[in-house]
Amino acid sequence: MRFPSLGTKTKRSVTIEDVIEQMSERYSVDDQDLVQRAHLFSVRAHHGQLRKSGEPYVVHPLAVAMILAEQRLDATSIAVGLLHDVLEDTQADSQRVQEEFGEEVLSLVEGVTQISKISFTTREQEQAENFRKLLLAMVEDIRVLFVKLADRFHNMRTLAHLSPDAQLHNAHETMEIYAPLAQRLGMGRLQVQLEDLALEYSEPDAYRELVKQVESQPRVRDAFIARVRSRIEEELSSQKIEARVEHRVKGYASLHKKLSASVRELDQIYDVVAFRIITDNVKNCYASLGLVHGLWRPVPGRFKDFI
Repeated sequence: MRFPSLGTKTKRSVTIEDVIEQMSERYSVDDQDLVQRAHLFSVRAHHGQLRKSGEPYVVHPLAVAMILAEQRLDATSIAVGLLHDVLEDTQADSQRVQEEFGEEVLSLVEGVTQISKISFTTREQEQAENFRKLLLAMVEDIRVLFVKLADRFHNMRTLAHLSPDAQLHNAHETMEIYAPLAQRLGMGRLQVQLEDLALEYSEPDAYRELVKQVESQPRVRDAFIARVRSRIEEELSSQKIEARVEHRVKGYASLHKKLSASVRELDQIYDVVAFRIITDNVKNCYASLGLVHGLWRPVPGRFKDFI
């Protein structure tokens, strides 16, 4: 069981109807209208352009918009996701974007365009330089970085259509710059998927072997995870503890790092699957911890207080 991949609710390409449906419960009619107008502008601006895959170019901004909607970014960010390439890749200019959508949207689109033009340093040079450039780019509005991360994520998911050299370059850049940036912005789910995609292209043999090993593990299967989660929820309910239970499966890149550094076998990694209990006060946190220790005996020397 892996994280559901962001922006891929269906196997077909994302449509504007998918994005609006994703927005329907949390966004106003005006918000949805803004996104609809941004989509129409994007379709017209990118008319006739194709991706390396041969698909219409507009498939990309739609996928970026869906990722941002799933991350519950504001409607302006979602609209910018649809418009983020129009200044760089089409005949549309800043004046047209400002006339249609206002100064705020234009500023964000220009910010994403600016980041796209940055020539990042290589892994041999100080990482601080990479982050300084990004920090300078985010001074005006941090939403620029959220859009850029969504853009990078979709580009990584479609990396198969680029040359091997371009794949490797993008994989290294993603691992060194964009995945750590996602982590620093609190987008852990996106960070994991960026790292896994980067590993798939930077070390394909190691990635395929690790996928095979992980998928053979009973503890990552849906049935096992559902059984454990249900058991925890039943105990919480019996003790009248208001809480929700979440889980995550450790990313392939994170597992690869552990296996390369100190652990030789996957069976020796204890947190391939981890569960999290979220409740409303410290007392209930420790009560939940005691409940879990009553269900499963702690491994000696392995207990850590994450409360």
